[in-house]
Amino acid sequence: MERALEGVRVLDLTQFEAGPSCTLMLAWMGADVIKVEEPTRGDQGRRLGADQATQDSWYFILLNANKRSITLNLKEPEGLDIFKQMLPHFDIMVENFGPGTIENLGLGYEDVKAINPSLIYASIKGFGSSGPYSEYKSFDMIAQAMAGAYSLTGMPDGPPPSNPLPR
Repeated sequence: MERALEGVRVLDLTQFEAGPSCTLMLAWMGADVIKVEEPTRGDQGRRLGADQATQDSWYFILLNANKRSITLNLKEPEGLDIFKQMLPHFDIMVENFGPGTIENLGLGYEDVKAINPSLIYASIKGFGSSGPYSEYKSFDMIAQAMAGAYSLTGMPDGPPPSNPLPR
């Protein structure tokens, strides 16, 4: 049986939870997801909580199942050129870099649209792309604090503990 996104190709420029879980769902539905990783260390999650430095962590495996990976240094002209040559062959690009990073690489929406006008461009930001906090970085613990989750945990007379993923 064909899956819903069979034949859809996705470029995955994500890391940590929000981005990889998004592209993971696309992969579950049949999309061909290509994760782009930095060449010297790969995705930072590869070693996050790993038992051995030479093994991928369960955290990385969980969030990147059913994906293929390539390494490209997008900060170097050669890596950026290769990435731009790939863009016309993909349907979706997902990124969750810190505010301004993707634009500084020359891969903002308008730049990518000029290369592939039909590409779906997904940008995941903890505080959105506009508003008073849009220039702030966000990770799991910041999201928990801003959403009020910390106020629901811990002991009444103690500090609020975070609710991290088990490592």
